[in-house]
Parts: sequence; structure tokens; C-alpha cells
Amino acid sequence: MPGRVDVVVASEWLETARMMERGFVTPELTTLIASTSRVFTTHEKMHGADGRFDPERIRTLALTLAKQAVLMDMEALTLKHQTVVSAVMFGAMAGAGVLPWRDEVSEAVIRASGKGVKASLAAFAAAKGEAAKGEAAGGMAGASPSMQTGESPASPLSTQTSSLAHLIELGAQRCEDYQDARYAQDYRQRLSSALPAGELDATQTALWSDAARQLALWMCYEDVVRVADLKTRRERLARIRQEAQAAPNELVHVTEHFKPGLDEIASILPARWGRRLLAWAEQKPGRARHVGLHIRSTSLWGYLLLRTMACLRPWRRASLRYAEEHAAMEAWWTALGALASQSPAMGQTLAQLPQVLKGYGETQRRGREHYERLWTQWVAPALAGQLPLEAAAAQLQLALTATLAKPDTPTKMPEQPIRWFKQRPAS
Repeated sequence: MPGRVDVVVASEWLETARMMERGFVTPELTTLIASTSRVFTTHEKMHGADGRFDPERIRTLALTLAKQAVLMDMEALTLKHQTVVSAVMFGAMAGAGVLPWRDEVSEAVIRASGKGVKASLAAFAAAKGEAAKGEAAGGMAGASPSMQTGESPASPLSTQTSSLAHLIELGAQRCEDYQDARYAQDYRQRLSSALPAGELDATQTALWSDAARQLALWMCYEDVVRVADLKTRRERLARIRQEAQAAPNELVHVTEHFKPGLDEIASILPARWGRRLLAWAEQKPGRARHVGLHIRSTSLWGYLLLRTMACLRPWRRASLRYAEEHAAMEAWWTALGALASQSPAMGQTLAQLPQVLKGYGETQRRGREHYERLWTQWVAPALAGQLPLEAAAAQLQLALTATLAKPDTPTKMPEQPIRWFKQRPAS
């Protein structure tokens, strides 16, 4: 019952928060043993921007509400020892001193199971050691070094310039990985031509950090070429094998689910051909625009098919999608440079506007509709001097927040045909 629990063990960070929310953790009675690892919820993944729950809020609650808090990354220990999380949880309970029997009893129970004994015993011992360290630290396991030693954290103002420079370098690396070195240089050139001269204050640093991040993400928009490249990278396949806990001599089959359509095909064609294909498709309203495909990327033909798609990267600059994205991107970047100096609030909000642009296919189409709606309602009038910048910034921020919270909401209801039927004569 809430308020009468001696030990709470949670193998996931947000589940820990749920247990505390329901009153199972109390400072008078409860030892809380929790994993700091996360499995993101559907709601977090669907959010248009960064919808992740703040992990520091959970840590603060854990250290406040529990009589004793033992925090560790149970997922990392589970993967390291190639076992199940229950062995790690069992060891954490032993290390926290909450089990009313000796460790020999626990180890005997693990051996008696006869399944994965060696790995489970190793995970049990490792988790026990981690929990013992957490107990010795007074429940501060996983806290930052500055909190543990009593040092004050570094002031954000002291690292603003270096953090922006680091962010720009990461953006350039992403652009090079996405296209080539010339593309990364284009990214750097855009930023160097827009950044104000001299040292930036905190407000300017925050604004241009958002702008640098969104510019890199927009320049590296997702298309079928990018998806095919990422799905066939060696490190991805190695990660899948690790997550599946596959032995070196075991086969792992990976099946990719695709739903390509005419829009995706047109987007990677040369601009003129792509427009012709879309115009032809508009004349065929009853024709299916998407088809489901299941491609086994670990088979020879599946891998070669995806790598062939990934090899289209050198032709991306001539594609229809590239022309459309960069035309909109240039308009946004020009507007940002013009408005940021007049109104930092408008610049800050406008720098975040590309967050609504995600993915490809239907997701990309819906994001573009949201972007065009927000641009038409608030940005275009502000540029034309028809709206005060501060008022436009406030309204744009509200509209952007609402859109990111529900990115799947259509901008307009789809058209439905009206059909007329002759009335049947009375019998």
C-alpha cells in the first residue's frame, strides 16, 4: 500500500517517477533502488521537438523522497554481462542491504535456476558492488561530480562562446557525413555571414545556438537516400546484434519496413522530372500513392538494394527535394538575419521554427504544411511591417508550442466528395 513499502525496485527511470507519484516511496521507510536508463514513451517520441521528460527532476525527487536512494544504470550492466535485468536488480538489492539473508543464499538460488548461471552471477556481483558504492555515498550515486565534491557548477556564461563554436563544429561534421566537405563548408559560411560581429551576450548565444542547430538539421533533411545509408551502416548492425544479445556464431536477420510513394520517388529525381511525375500523379486521384515493402537488409540482395539507393548521394543537389528545401531554408535564414537584430524575442522564436519539419513522406508533407501556415500567419506579416515584432514573436511562440505538442494534427480537413443518388421510386 502507498506509504507502507520498505523497498521499491524499478528497472527504468520514468517508472521510478510513477512509483513516487503513486506514493510508494516515503522518506521515513523506503529504500529506492532505481535504474537511470530510459525507454522513451510513445508520447515522448511523437513530440515535434524534444519531448523527453527531464531526468534531473526524477533524480531530485528520488533523493528527496526516499529514505535511501541507490541509483545506477541497470541497462548498461545487463548488456555488459549479456543477461537479464532481474539478475541486476537482485544484485542491487543485495548491495543495498535490504535482503534478510546472506549473499550465499542468493547465489545458490541463481545456480539452482540452471539458466545463464555464469552471466547472472557476474551481473549480480557487479550490481551488488554498484549498490554498495551508492549506499556509501549516501544515496548520491549518479550525481554530478560538482554536487558530490561540493563545488559550484560552472556558470553557463563562462562557456557560452565555446559551446556555440562546439555546436557549429558538430553541425559541420553532420553536414559532411550527410553530403560532403563542400556541404559542410556551405554550413559554416552561412553561419559566419550571419553571426553578429564581436563577442555575443547570453541572449545572442542562445539565439544563434538554436539557429546553428536547426540549420544543420534542416540541411541534413531525411530522404530515402539518407535512410538507406543509415540503415546499412556497420555500427547500426553491430548495435542490433548487441541488443539482440547474439553470439558471434549466431545469425541475426533484420527486416526493414518501407512505405515509399510517388512523393518519395519524385523527391530524389531531377527537379524537372520530379515536378512532371507529381503533376501526372495529381491527374490520377484514385491511384494508390504508396506501397508497403519489407526488405531484409541482412540479405545480399536487400543490402545491395539499400546501398544502391544510398549511392545516389552525389546526385542529391540536383533533386527536386533539395531545390524545395533550400529555397525555403534560404528564405528562413534571410528573415532570421533581418529580424534577430530588431527583436531578440522574434529571432529566438524564428530560430526554432524549423522544428516542425520532420522526416519524409506523409510526416514531411504535414510538417511543411504546418511550417507554411506559421510562416504566413506570423512571419510574413512581421517582415512586411504589418505586425509589431514583439506581438508577432509572442503569438508565433504560442502557435509553435501548440503545433509541436500535436504535430499530427492536420492543418485543414481533407476534402470529401459529395455524391448524389436518385431516389428509389416507392413500391
